[in-house]
Amino acid sequence: MKATPQTIQQIGCALDKIALRFPQGNDNYILTDIHIRVKSETGELVAYDDNGMELVSVTVDQWAENADENFYEDVASAIRTAIRTVKSSLERMSILKPFSFVLVDNDMETLCDLYIVDDELAILDAELMKDLDEDLENFMKKLFEN
Repeated sequence: MKATPQTIQQIGCALDKIALRFPQGNDNYILTDIHIRVKSETGELVAYDDNGMELVSVTVDQWAENADENFYEDVASAIRTAIRTVKSSLERMSILKPFSFVLVDNDMETLCDLYIVDDELAILDAELMKDLDEDLENFMKKLFEN
């Protein structure tokens, strides 16, 4: 399922609303990630902070009643595309860096990182992060073998 321009726009509006919740220039920086949950039955996209507080909710019509086996991969791709459109406002949010936008399932278990913001680093490419844990583990094993 390829995201329509309307879907990207709906997601972008939701992301803009998240950015408004953490305005630039606010000296009270908080420590949180943004967790995004999407329900394939209803098409509802809901974003939460680390405390489970709902930040924004929007229904994406294209996702409603979607039984596609690649649903979450397609959703992740669409959200990443929308993030690119509002990237500058997301990077200025009053959240301590590094912070992430994370796609979660209905049980709030992490499915994938969508976007990581650091002072000098922003990662949108899931392929870059794909084997990072395994590579780090192998590095640590080799390091401590000697």
